[in-house]
Amino acid sequence: MNFSEHLITLRKQRGWSQEELGNQINVTRQTVSKWELGQSTPELEKLIELAKLFGMSIDRLVGLEGEEDTGETLQNGRRAPGVRSLGVYYEYVSPVKVFGLPLIHVRLGFGPKLAKGIIAVGNCAVGVVAIGGCSLGLVSLGGVSAGLLFAFGGLSLGLIALGGVAIGGFALGGCAVGQWLAIGGGALSNYLAIGGGAVSRGLAIGSSAYGHIAVGKETAKGAFSYLQQYGYHTEDVWYTVKQEFPHMWGWVRNIIQMVLD
Repeated sequence: MNFSEHLITLRKQRGWSQEELGNQINVTRQTVSKWELGQSTPELEKLIELAKLFGMSIDRLVGLEGEEDTGETLQNGRRAPGVRSLGVYYEYVSPVKVFGLPLIHVRLGFGPKLAKGIIAVGNCAVGVVAIGGCSLGLVSLGGVSAGLLFAFGGLSLGLIALGGVAIGGFALGGCAVGQWLAIGGGALSNYLAIGGGAVSRGLAIGSSAYGHIAVGKETAKGAFSYLQQYGYHTEDVWYTVKQEFPHMWGWVRNIIQMVLD
């Protein structure tokens, strides 16, 4: 018996209308109706209230009794960390809070389940450290990820971005777009681009390079162009870089030197 069917049975056994059940857990009759029709599922807090109201565990309420488990029990209506759930969704909310947010919030299941916490893990996650299909945080990992400091994902956006498509101050990926540095199969940067195809307003290094200073294996186009097939001396490239960008950061010089050498 699934959750919707079980809820209908439990309500009718007690002779309650949908409105009477809703009044006991502070939700509307329409909300109870949607639960019973399978159009939506209750939040964790409401599942806890329902389980207490009917005098049973959440597992039994949602129809999971008899499913394989790790042997750990529910603690105050929430699963203990590490317990596996095979039902509609799994959620764990840490009792410890920091700045009003749970230290850890894990929320997984069908549909757009949002997890919010210092450490957030979910289909959609928002936190200081966020991990999910879609994630937003200071440090973010996900299919689509946005991180104020660091982002890693299929599509990533952050100060430091790594991914299939990476966009940021410093970007590394199959396709990389970086304000200061971009490294990738295709690289686009305002300052330094390194890649199979590299385009930059500053220095571009790649198989095909287009930039103010362009160093290319097959194609090089720019105000200063150095094409491998015509031969060039690394010292000449260095001289031009120093003349055109006298205040270049030391770490950028080190990267250029490694690539050119």
